[in-house]
Amino acid sequence: MTFPVTIYHNPACGTSRNTLELIRHGGIQPTVIEYLSHPPTREKLVTMIADAGLTVRQAIREKGTPYAELGLADPSLTDDQLLDAMLAHPILINRPFVVTPMGTRMSRPSEVVLDILPDDIFHGPFTKEDGERLLDEEGKRID
Repeated sequence: MTFPVTIYHNPACGTSRNTLELIRHGGIQPTVIEYLSHPPTREKLVTMIADAGLTVRQAIREKGTPYAELGLADPSLTDDQLLDAMLAHPILINRPFVVTPMGTRMSRPSEVVLDILPDDIFHGPFTKEDGERLLDEEGKRID
């Protein structure tokens, strides 16, 4: 299927892997950007965060990052200061961000990506790495 999708992906992250496989399960070959080695520009990061309906603070990953060491929990830090840290240390960018013509989402959990993909592209079941079923035999979302 021709439907432009870009995923800012970390192959070491299970949620990111599940999201990528779910997109591919729909027959879409997305543009995959491994953001740890190819981080977005400041402008792109700001746009993705805003388009996803998040604050800069909501887009920061704490677990497994230098978040605490950098003192990023300090509520007096501005969005610009937080963005500076995210761009200096891309591991601080929460993942995966997915951009499609239907919107932008930080796909945590991975099934959030279904909100910005066409409903009719899925055929057959899909199960996440942890065994959780997301799509039934007809490719319909399991709620």
